[in-house]
Amino acid sequence: MLDLQQLHYFVAVAESESIARASERLHISQSPLSRQVIALEARLG
Repeated sequence: MLDLQQLHYFVAVAESESIARASERLHISQSPLSRQVIALEARLG
């Protein structure tokens, strides 16, 4: 099952075209954001 928070983070990164800009937009640091996107990618293959 997909984690909707991870999907939300992925969309924010895609729209921002940058982990740094997405992290500012989401008000979280880059490291946890990056880990969540990596976890989503691993889950989807």
